[in-house]
Amino acid sequence: MKIFYCIYQLVVCVPMIILSTIIISLTTIIGCALGDGDFWSYYPPCLWSRFNCWICLLPVKVTGRENLDPNQSYVFVSNHQGIFDIWLIYGYLGRNFKWMMKQELRKIPFMGKACESANHLYVNRGDKDSIMKTYDRARGILRSGMSLCVFPEGSRTKTGQLGVFKKGAYLLAEDIKLPIAPLTINGSYDVLPNKGLRFIRWHRLSLTIHKPIPYDETKDIKTLIEESRTVIASALK
Repeated sequence: MKIFYCIYQLVVCVPMIILSTIIISLTTIIGCALGDGDFWSYYPPCLWSRFNCWICLLPVKVTGRENLDPNQSYVFVSNHQGIFDIWLIYGYLGRNFKWMMKQELRKIPFMGKACESANHLYVNRGDKDSIMKTYDRARGILRSGMSLCVFPEGSRTKTGQLGVFKKGAYLLAEDIKLPIAPLTINGSYDVLPNKGLRFIRWHRLSLTIHKPIPYDETKDIKTLIEESRTVIASALK
């Protein structure tokens, strides 16, 4: 079965993912230029994400959507197991949001420009002035009622283990007095670990949406990071 799945990836998955990425990127770029940016930056990529999981024959399970208030914006923080995390959150979280992502992703053909048009946030981690400007933009987005999604580990895990969390997302949540909504991803590392170019492996994907941690002025950043990290780790398999 493994050899047939590898052939299927080469013949079907790779061409369809490339094609869908080009189509959705162009749709997002044009749609954001002509109309409602919040609509075009979320719904086409949401369909793209679901399609890519489906074409790869990967089953997805989501739990905890009932924990989110539809009238509340959040700072979502998630563990980062692999590239399928993007599709899992974008496609199945069920909430409109903006990503905070590293500057290097801007170079990806079509998708980098689409993310820029969608008003997602690029962070140049080597430039403090750029970081401050990005955080200022993030505050504006959060104050407008839009949610933000961040991988506080900063990059994909190389071992499958949960890494150290950076404090940027938590500072933003504290500044705007927003709840932190922890997300746990399982299976993405098993599907495609961060170990160079290789075939994907069939594995179930799951997204757990935990109860948000409300803003509490008595908690310091370190406590908030540890609390959310513990919650995320509690659902890791």
